[in-house]
Amino acid sequence: MVQPNIRQPVVFLNHGGGPCFWMDWPAPLGPGAFHRLDDYLQGLMARLPERPKAALVISAHWEEKLPTVSTAAAPPMLFDYYGFPEHTYRLSFPASGSPELARRVRDLLWGADIECGQNAERGFDHGVFVPFLRITPEADLPIVMLSLRHDLDPARHLAIGAALTPLRDEGVLIVGSGQSYHNLSRFMDGDGGTAEAFDTWLNDAATATDPHVRNGKLGTWTTAPSARAAHPREEHLMPLMVIAGAAGPDVGRRAYDDRIGGKRFSGYEFG
Repeated sequence: MVQPNIRQPVVFLNHGGGPCFWMDWPAPLGPGAFHRLDDYLQGLMARLPERPKAALVISAHWEEKLPTVSTAAAPPMLFDYYGFPEHTYRLSFPASGSPELARRVRDLLWGADIECGQNAERGFDHGVFVPFLRITPEADLPIVMLSLRHDLDPARHLAIGAALTPLRDEGVLIVGSGQSYHNLSRFMDGDGGTAEAFDTWLNDAATATDPHVRNGKLGTWTTAPSARAAHPREEHLMPLMVIAGAAGPDVGRRAYDDRIGGKRFSGYEFG
């Protein structure tokens, strides 16, 4: 008799800055800037109720007109960061894709009347390979990627997540890879106040006990304190919308928090 899968949680994680875990960062960040995030990512698999069969990753670094699914059986590397040391362009993450899971994702989206596309060429961008090299350094977990929509509409991304909820009972870990704070022009300006104000609001929204309240707040995130100071453009926040949609009634908890460069960062798990 085949044992049923244990429902997987859904995860919104911060993927750091470029190839952050393979860098010696100068002041004001310093060499230990990303150690806490590294520890969180390395411990993620051990905290899951069982080992997932595959992961579906929504990365802040892939946008298309329609939500688009990667169908490659062996995705290549996509080094989409710039100006870093040469050794960071020799990282390797030879995880497999899963055309079967890609088909299932498309079926679920179409079944919810969400038009979607597919891409057989898409490689692992750094929103995928940077955190997953710490989560699964053996690269032995099949990974399918799902793009954001170009319009970055919160309600549409919440709906995408809701359509994907059945995957959680099929052994699939759904991960949103972004940042709770993403204003590169102010990242190292020494002012942590705006990041703190937005993070306080975000934590209240993401951990609300009523999922309707949670999703309602996230859907109107631009009204939050310091919203545009924290996210001049919201692509790094949109993966959280997908995760909140896929969370269903599960209440979120802040599973990671840190200050990097004086800015507050938070990551969330649901279920």
